[in-house]
Amino acid sequence: MRILVAGCAGFIGYHLTERLLRDGHEVVGIDNLCTGSRENVAQLAAHARFQFCEHDITRPLGVEGPVERVYDLACPASPVDFGPRRLEIMAACSRGVWELAEFARRHGARLLHASTSEVYGDPQEHPQRETYWGHVNPIGPRACYDEGKRFAEALLTSCHACYGTEIRIPRIFNTYGPNMRWDDGRMLPTFIDQALRGAPLTVHGDGSQTRSFCFVSDLVEGLVRLMESDVREPVNLGNPAEITVLTAAQEVLRLTGSRSVIAHVPRPKDDPALRRPDISRAETLLGWRPVVERPDGFARTVEWFQRTMGKPQ
Repeated sequence: MRILVAGCAGFIGYHLTERLLRDGHEVVGIDNLCTGSRENVAQLAAHARFQFCEHDITRPLGVEGPVERVYDLACPASPVDFGPRRLEIMAACSRGVWELAEFARRHGARLLHASTSEVYGDPQEHPQRETYWGHVNPIGPRACYDEGKRFAEALLTSCHACYGTEIRIPRIFNTYGPNMRWDDGRMLPTFIDQALRGAPLTVHGDGSQTRSFCFVSDLVEGLVRLMESDVREPVNLGNPAEITVLTAAQEVLRLTGSRSVIAHVPRPKDDPALRRPDISRAETLLGWRPVVERPDGFARTVEWFQRTMGKPQ
């Protein structure tokens, strides 16, 4: 198949594109490189079946020829971007998704939009099921991303209702692995960076809030399975193994052998206290469940950060 991947230079987009190329597909990668890595693009360009187009998805796509699948991962998703890039995020989730939906409609392509566990906000249901409507602050510091993704889901549902557009909506929970940005701002790369530099690991609050970590290869497998399924309703993709933030910091210290100390800092506003997916729908409808255990995944991620420390991204 000929497949378009928007956001191919980002963390998940890069790994997804690599997987699709390994599977024998032709991939057209789209990215405006506002947060994506040129190094990721350079690695993908080594494949003969990869074509890159530097482009902002909020503008009409000029890709010619047949396209059968569209994967949308083109949105800044790191907390460090929620302030300076808030309008870019909202544009990507509105005008950008609209343009991709129009592109998919014109080409008769199936469209998968990467939604997020953040649509659940600071949840009052635990674990979170797809039927939960969420607990989101529409004017808080995370609103550009949380509400942007909620709008995108509503938009695509309407495109399906009005035009019959084939849509797929994964709700992605915390994902990690090699090729994450050093300045990602998310917990795991921040802890690893701090540990390798000998800086204090900054744990928000007392660290009792929980997260569930899914290794990127597992997540990509779920995305591909969902795309090729008949499932149109949202599907949680994540690892249900839940640990506290403090435990994650301690595991990073052990893996890196760092002598860094743990420093407790105030929790950001609207920081979710609990995050764990109910993946019953993915297990039942996709036959999908994560297989990479956290100790192995954490070790592989730390090794990548150690190997690439100081290299340009």
